[in-house]
Amino acid sequence: MAASCCGVKKQKLNNSMPAVCCNGSSVHPNNHKNGYTVATSEMCNFCFDVLHSHLYNYEPPKVPCFTNDSYPLFVTWKTGRDRRLRGCIGTFSATNLHSGLREYAVTSAMKDSRFSPITKDEFPRLHCSVSILTHFEEANDYLDWEVGIHGIRIEFINEKGHKKTATYLPEVAVEQGWDRIQTIDSLLRKGGLKGHITNEVRRSIRLTRYRSEKITISYSDYVGSKQNGHV
Repeated sequence: MAASCCGVKKQKLNNSMPAVCCNGSSVHPNNHKNGYTVATSEMCNFCFDVLHSHLYNYEPPKVPCFTNDSYPLFVTWKTGRDRRLRGCIGTFSATNLHSGLREYAVTSAMKDSRFSPITKDEFPRLHCSVSILTHFEEANDYLDWEVGIHGIRIEFINEKGHKKTATYLPEVAVEQGWDRIQTIDSLLRKGGLKGHITNEVRRSIRLTRYRSEKITISYSDYVGSKQNGHV
């Protein structure tokens, strides 16, 4: 299952950004029902359970009770009071939530090439976010999306004639304080473009916009849920 990165390290916009693979996974059509919320805190609790079992070599957690419908998804790990990014990987392929979260809870924590693997010592300082992606739409152009509303996935041809892709979840541009053009330019760098970014390059982009249901819990939330018998 192909994976993609979703966030950035805190850095200047003009710097070239390291990225996890973002290699053209199929975009899932919109099957989201109006008024139906998919993402729940139980999904984050499950990701904590999965990572805990992996770090301590325990038996994998039992099958969770939340829906096992198929959606594109991302799992994000952050650490500390400043919520420093420690890993974020997911898929644009529609994936059963039980197996998808089980896979990407570990993959995002241990195999994000921008970071060293998460350790046991870090576990009590973690925050986990699950993002369920919905409402995919082909944009008219590279500016046909809204900061803070849409996540975006771009496809472009690099200097060597190779197709490249890159994505940011909806919250990334807001967290970085970027406008639409700054976000696009950052994504081009993230996707590996080395040359000068011109309006012609921007106009050549094929952009897909999407929305995300995101839920976040801290380690203390996770422990509290277990103590209250909710996990």
